[in-house]
Amino acid sequence: MSDKTILRALKGEVLPTPPIWMMRQAGRYLPEYRATRAQAGDFLSLCYTPDLAAEVTLQPIRRYGFDAAILFADILLLPQALGPKLWFETGEGPRMETTTTMAAVKALKSKDLIHETLSPVYETVRILSRELPRETTLIGFAGAPWTVATYMIAGRGSKDQGAAHALKSADRETFSALIDVITEATVDYLSEQVKAGAEVVKLFDSWAGSLKGADFEDFAVKPTARIIAALRARHPGLPIIAFPREAGQGYIGFARKTGADCVALDNSVTPEWAAAHVQVSGCVQGNLAPEHMVTGGEALVRETRKVVEAFRNGPHIFNLGHGITPDADPENVALMVQTVRNG
Repeated sequence: MSDKTILRALKGEVLPTPPIWMMRQAGRYLPEYRATRAQAGDFLSLCYTPDLAAEVTLQPIRRYGFDAAILFADILLLPQALGPKLWFETGEGPRMETTTTMAAVKALKSKDLIHETLSPVYETVRILSRELPRETTLIGFAGAPWTVATYMIAGRGSKDQGAAHALKSADRETFSALIDVITEATVDYLSEQVKAGAEVVKLFDSWAGSLKGADFEDFAVKPTARIIAALRARHPGLPIIAFPREAGQGYIGFARKTGADCVALDNSVTPEWAAAHVQVSGCVQGNLAPEHMVTGGEALVRETRKVVEAFRNGPHIFNLGHGITPDADPENVALMVQTVRNG
């Protein structure tokens, strides 16, 4: 068995100190990231310049010694590779050409043609696999189909994913066809990341919580299960983390239904509840509230210890319940890491 702690936890080993990394650990809260972003000129140039993308991926590893590095990229690079135009509005976030008709779905590029656009991402992975410390696990990732579809349909992020829900209700055939295209392309995209050196992959379903009832099964569970089965057929033993954010009761049994080795948890569920209902099925990841990286102090220490204690009897990877925010204090991150490792 590998001596990398993340890989050990993903195999189901209960470790005396949980391994730790942090979603969006390479980001705007770090001054060194802001300097590299300025050097790149804009966000997409940063994503598509392998030397710079690798540099920002390595920055939090140098600063904090996290047990894993996650590839610096964006979940919208894959839909961009399928054909729709993508750009970022300053202060407002991503904008994308919309895909809302069967004709638009059929006009998307074949999954075999996405790699020319995405080849810089694979080069970033190759650089990282050479330059990361031996003990650090390299995580690749993609957005899960439902979450990616919400951006492709609305052309932007939204609080309620209303445009995607509306298309799902009005034209389920077109909606399902789009999910299928994204699912197949995601398999190829993640497979190429693995070939380039990613040791673990993670599926981010950031908007899974807005899917209810049968829709959650059809568009969160089943596409994730398809991706995992296809990846395992190509890469036997590949560890996979799934993050159906704000799934609530849907977290229960998610690993069994999808084949995921680990379920990442947001902080809308308590660690005590998750230990009783989710960790009983295998490894969990999470789930300190990200606001503690802003506010710090004794509450950060107390809540960090609470998460560690709640999950101490099963396999656990310590993380936040969502990505760290740009207003976080780097010193609070250091305090969290110290608390996890030293009690």
